[in-house]
Amino acid sequence: MVSSSRLTRQREIVEVVLSHGWDYMRRLLVGGQADEPELPPPAVLRNILTDLGPVYVKLGQLLSTRPDLMPPAYIEELSSLQSTVPAVDPEEIEIHIRQYLARSPEDLFERLEYFAIAAGSIAQTHKAVLKDGRQVALKVQRPGIERQVERDMTLIRDIARLVSATQFGQRYNVVDLAEEFADALNAELDFTTEAAYTDQLRSNLSKSAWYDASQLVVPEIYWDLTNSKIMAMEWLEGTPLLKADLRVEDIHSDSVGLRAKATTLLFRAFFKQYFVDGFFHADPHPGNIFYLEDGRLALLDCGMMGHMDPRTRTTMTEMVLAIVNSDSQRCAQLTLQLAEPLKPVNLARLESDYTRLLGRYYGLSLEQINTAEIFGEILAAGIRNNLRWPANVGLFTKSLANLEGAARQFNPGVNLIDEVRPLMADLFRQQLVGDDPLLALLRTGLEFRNLSLSSPRQVGFLLDRLSSEQLTFNLKIQGVDELRRSLDEASNRQSFSIVVAALIVGAAIVATGRQSPQGQILSIVLFAAASFFGLWLLFSIVRPRRRR
Repeated sequence: MVSSSRLTRQREIVEVVLSHGWDYMRRLLVGGQADEPELPPPAVLRNILTDLGPVYVKLGQLLSTRPDLMPPAYIEELSSLQSTVPAVDPEEIEIHIRQYLARSPEDLFERLEYFAIAAGSIAQTHKAVLKDGRQVALKVQRPGIERQVERDMTLIRDIARLVSATQFGQRYNVVDLAEEFADALNAELDFTTEAAYTDQLRSNLSKSAWYDASQLVVPEIYWDLTNSKIMAMEWLEGTPLLKADLRVEDIHSDSVGLRAKATTLLFRAFFKQYFVDGFFHADPHPGNIFYLEDGRLALLDCGMMGHMDPRTRTTMTEMVLAIVNSDSQRCAQLTLQLAEPLKPVNLARLESDYTRLLGRYYGLSLEQINTAEIFGEILAAGIRNNLRWPANVGLFTKSLANLEGAARQFNPGVNLIDEVRPLMADLFRQQLVGDDPLLALLRTGLEFRNLSLSSPRQVGFLLDRLSSEQLTFNLKIQGVDELRRSLDEASNRQSFSIVVAALIVGAAIVATGRQSPQGQILSIVLFAAASFFGLWLLFSIVRPRRRR
């Protein structure tokens, strides 16, 4: 039985989509037939999600990280989604904080401000000072948000089940997609997950030969004050990267050089995350990159992180190199290694699409190109060629697009290709032998040992099957049915032509003999039949064959 709160929420959603004129969702919610989805214009979709509240805002933000699912115009519009939820009243948030802290705030903090300095759809941030004088940023989950997420995700799952019957739903596997979004939202509700992500990123970026690790900061987590509802981290004094421009020019005489240095630091740190660690910040928009008072850069908000396994990292590294070198053939081959084919793929068409795409962007500076557009078109070309990309590739594309956007605004003269090229040789070396060449050699030796032990057994098994005549081959050749039909038609026409020729020869023999009334009639019938069948055969050959 449907609860009254759920029915009330359904009515609210219907009213919102009706007010914005989204007829497809209205039909779906009132029990209509689930025909092929029709998305509203990007701005309308953003307004609908904003009006539906924090959970749908978060859903739109998650969709903005999936360029493998959404067209570029929607990605750009959904990326600007911001929740307008006001901060919780200080009295209410104080009760909430006291409920989830292990000890009273008076025992833990010298000072705790219950007025939020920032408020989002899931949590809000407060500033505090510990007893030992350290400043702390306290991220507190909004009261009641768990029930709201559970209620709205139930409706989203119901909609996904209805849409799953359509071709769109089957192509994008919307039921699994809804579960993926539910898992992502539930992970955001557990602050220990974000805290662990923050610690891991901080550890990964603490050393590298590609950049000066002392110039890049990820806030420290205070685990004794952190739980699923509250996260305490180091307070970093600074401003968002783009707002630091005037301040840089006022203090430093070589502001252009400083911006170039900061941009290089960001690119190298993120390329290490993408291709060496396989664990990367998925949302590096300008608000999550801070320029600190001491001149260092800080990465904030590790709630959304991406993962790439070693095989995917290696393939993506080669993909970036293929794009840099405008190698459309290699780009197509690597695409087939990454993406799942939904139907037989026309490799020549895929290569042709990549040739046109890469030809437009090769050699341009970051100021002239849009990385989100390039990778978005690469993903779109794969989708047009019946390929489904894995989610982590879409997340990587979105992360790189956000990084590019921040870098382009902060330092428009930077060239992405110039930043990537010096890292490629070292990157391939690391992926080939790793950080420990001896370990890589031992691992390779072990794999050869396993191969040498298993190969004789497999060869013996193959020879046994050959000698006992039990070896069978299961081959499937695409297009063989069409070839068989063509051969059948050709042989039928040849047989028919022989029959027509026989009728003509028979009629000629009868006509050259002694003519009797019966012979003349037979000759005329044979010639008429031969003419009729000959014209029919000629017409069947010349007539365009109707495709089934």
